[in-house]
Amino acid sequence: MLNPRLKTLSDYPFQRLARLLGAIDPPPGRRPVDLSIGQPMHPIPPLMIAALRANEHLWGRYPPVTGSPAFRQAATAWLTRRYHLPAGLLDPERHVLPVAGTKEALFLIAQVVTGEQKAGRRPAVLLPNPFYNVYLGGAVMAGAEPVLLPVTAKTGYWPVLDRLDPALLDRTAAFYLCSPANPQGVAADLAYLKRLIELARRHDFLLILDECYAEIYTNDPPVGALQAAVALDGRLDSVIVCHSLSKRSSAAGLRSGFVAGDLDVLAGFAHLRSYGAAVQPLPVLAAATALWQDEEHVIANRGLYREKFDLADDRLGGRLGYYRPDGGFFLWLEVGDGEAAARRLWAEAAIKVLPGAYLGRPDGAGDNPGQSAIRVALVHDLATTEAALADLVAVLS
Repeated sequence: MLNPRLKTLSDYPFQRLARLLGAIDPPPGRRPVDLSIGQPMHPIPPLMIAALRANEHLWGRYPPVTGSPAFRQAATAWLTRRYHLPAGLLDPERHVLPVAGTKEALFLIAQVVTGEQKAGRRPAVLLPNPFYNVYLGGAVMAGAEPVLLPVTAKTGYWPVLDRLDPALLDRTAAFYLCSPANPQGVAADLAYLKRLIELARRHDFLLILDECYAEIYTNDPPVGALQAAVALDGRLDSVIVCHSLSKRSSAAGLRSGFVAGDLDVLAGFAHLRSYGAAVQPLPVLAAATALWQDEEHVIANRGLYREKFDLADDRLGGRLGYYRPDGGFFLWLEVGDGEAAARRLWAEAAIKVLPGAYLGRPDGAGDNPGQSAIRVALVHDLATTEAALADLVAVLS
């Protein structure tokens, strides 16, 4: 009765973590600190609450799949400002589509571009390894063969494009990438994104760039795929970007984001979503519109993360392979054995982290690129973060 593709999906990382730690009691008297999940704990912007209340009379109406004109205009204007796009390049009526959080979009969009065959063979979907598990789920349930590309410190934490077999690229339907990357926090440069877009167009596949961490950065704003496409030749075909308010605005519970880019893909995605996707209520769209129009709360949010990375520089500098990430709020630490480190931190300090192996898959030789690492989410307030980092160093050093 069940779809056999489900059997190829392992348990979600947090289910695996619950089993790993389930039989371990944390130290009595210690307040548990969860650094395993990227759930922002910063204050919710008051303007979001105000917009929800001002539009509460709209809860009784069915929202359209394409969202509201105000939302599309706000998202288009933000993209144009943030990525220095030419005025008028993006049409709010066609280039932007709201989604109920980018998780939904990242999962579903592979179905838009994956057919029964490509180049006479089963289509492939490429993704980095380690990865956000939704990419794998989207590829598998679309009927594609997921092809995992190992990323390590030696590769700069990016797939090595020159090593990709042209025959593989010819049957590729989509290529998932996250920049700044989850879990490693590195940001792709303009040259890398341009090269990837060139490959996408040459081999007729879709680049799906997850940019949900793009507004949390420590130095220069990360470049984006639309920015790279414009720098390449001004066209947006073969590129879709995904943006979210969960991290940018500490509004994970709003479940609001959008996708933008290739017009044909967006039209197909809107058609698919009209059949089965969650559509955002109009008060949520109004709140999201207000958040995309405001930068002050984002600047303040970014400043809070910078303070925590300053703490990490002080506590972890020279230890556990620490480096200050380009963006996002994760630390990717080398600990030898990620599962063993996670058990020790929970048993000795009541700190919960995610083993890196849960974000990766073993290759043909049985090697998992995340096996030796842990992912640490700096999502709590400054005092909690400072104490947790001190305990982490004490346990693992």
